[in-house]
Amino acid sequence: MTYVSITRLRIRSLRFMPQFLVHTMWTGRQIKRADGFIDGSLLADRKRTFWTASLWRDQAAMRAYITSGAHLKAMPKLLVWCDEASIVHWTQAHAIAPDWMEADRRMRTEGRPSKVLNPSPNHHDLAYDAPRTSGAVPINPAKVA
Repeated sequence: MTYVSITRLRIRSLRFMPQFLVHTMWTGRQIKRADGFIDGSLLADRKRTFWTASLWRDQAAMRAYITSGAHLKAMPKLLVWCDEASIVHWTQAHAIAPDWMEADRRMRTEGRPSKVLNPSPNHHDLAYDAPRTSGAVPINPAKVA
């Protein structure tokens, strides 16, 4: 079984974007080398919104990634930077990432909002605009020599 993790973040102000982009680069380097990471992608959506899709060997591998390194350092900052954040996980038989419409459907039906300090009116009920369906950037595991 493959463990799927989908996240959605909306950065509440342009002033947080430079720091967010730096942390995105650092966490991107970390995930590529994370044990158990299979595949993923990042979608820059409209209105400073970002989606990630990542596939993992299992939940333990994903948890090891999020509780260490650059990702662990970035997480507390998202409380301040974001006015919308949500996450959804599931397991599936194949290691093929869902398309963004499936990710959106799962987020709305099975996902949950994450804690943010300045939530938008749409945060708690996940009442956001549908995501773009193209333009995602792949996140591939690092090649081991």
